[in-house]
Amino acid sequence: MSADLKDLMADLTRRMDGAIESLRRDLSGLRSGRASPNLLEPIRVEAYGSEVPLSQVGSIAVPEARMLTVSVWDRTLVGAVERAIRDGGLGLNPAADGQTIRVPIPVLTEERRNELARAANRYAENGKIAVRGVRRDGMEQTKSLEKKGDISQDDMKSWTDSVQKLTDQYVKKVDDILAEKEREIKQV
Repeated sequence: MSADLKDLMADLTRRMDGAIESLRRDLSGLRSGRASPNLLEPIRVEAYGSEVPLSQVGSIAVPEARMLTVSVWDRTLVGAVERAIRDGGLGLNPAADGQTIRVPIPVLTEERRNELARAANRYAENGKIAVRGVRRDGMEQTKSLEKKGDISQDDMKSWTDSVQKLTDQYVKKVDDILAEKEREIKQV
């Protein structure tokens, strides 16, 4: 493996690891029946003219096993935070109480477990899309090097094969992580 290919593969690996970590963070929020602040981590709130993570507009606490509370710092954002949680695709029904939003965690019925599994699938698909985006960048880099004459056609073929193998490994990682999460969700 040439130094240039090693550098490219190291960069792609680092970026794909980032996609995997993002997926793990998103999935950590899908708790089976217990309240966890991570549950609200993927929620983004329309605030100050842009979408920001929920953690930037309020603090999340777990006062009891089946309840989350969000203390919104700016009173004008309470409605936006409540809407963002309700529309977040997690099947939660928040209720505002002044500047505090109470988010009861529903008991895991079969329907709720299926909802969580669908959410996990969405997160996994986003992870695969991120990995494929990194692959696309790697392929474009190898093609541009070949066009410039920095590498031969044979090298380009070898490099694209290496990039594809790396991508396949990471897509399998995403599938494995999803399968593990689905087992956890389906467990009664």
